[in-house]
Amino acid sequence: MRLTQLGLALAVVATTTVTTTHAARDTIQIAGSSTVLPFASIVAEEFGNTYPQFKAPVVGSGGSSGGLRQFCQGVGDNTIDIANASRQIKDTEIASCKKAGVSKIQEIKLGYDGIVFASNAKKSAYALKPYHIFAALAEKVPSKGQLVANPYTMWNQIDPKLPKEPITLVIPASNHGTREVFQEKMVTVGCEAYDYFKTLEKDAREKACSSFRKDGRVIEVAGDYTETLARLKASPSAVGVFGLSFYDENKDRLRVATVNGVTPSEKT
Repeated sequence: MRLTQLGLALAVVATTTVTTTHAARDTIQIAGSSTVLPFASIVAEEFGNTYPQFKAPVVGSGGSSGGLRQFCQGVGDNTIDIANASRQIKDTEIASCKKAGVSKIQEIKLGYDGIVFASNAKKSAYALKPYHIFAALAEKVPSKGQLVANPYTMWNQIDPKLPKEPITLVIPASNHGTREVFQEKMVTVGCEAYDYFKTLEKDAREKACSSFRKDGRVIEVAGDYTETLARLKASPSAVGVFGLSFYDENKDRLRVATVNGVTPSEKT
């Protein structure tokens, strides 16, 4: 059996894609979302304990899009059996799967997760709003009726209430499903908080809202959240984007930021 586990960040229901194939390989191979990784690892361990006659599944990461890309390469011993993702499978991916013989796809709800912003536990707490995030990472920001190169180098330049710390944002790369949620729920919302962008045509607005600065202050991580955590250790002033479940497992090393006055938790 070939399974694709899909989980949507920010309290959107997770899903699973299923299709069948015959395989000679005796170990289930899994790859994909860093957000779903902790849950998939637990399931794999329980599978091995419950069915000792079978080998425990091998679980890797690599991002939602990367996992689904591998999943849609075809069926057989040389392709993965399960692709974890922190978003729903796209119509284009379903079409790609079908072309490669991966068919009869069915979605099954898994659960909920969220994304959080967190910094080094020894640093000051951040009280963030979407426009703070956009202003920190945008390639260009509005100034006196026009777009200019992002001048912000310190958080308190964006808002005096924010810590006097250099801006370094560690975010998921485009291979992560979490990146899409981050873009939609935080960056785009923050971008559209500026009246200037409301005057632009849709295509121009979308481009401006999704173009990030390239001066080293935005670091895109293609690996899992352990890499993001390592980046924060190497750069103590950095703020990183994590899955809520990963943050819960590392509260001793991270200080979570509020967003619009709300502290992230399972309840909120």
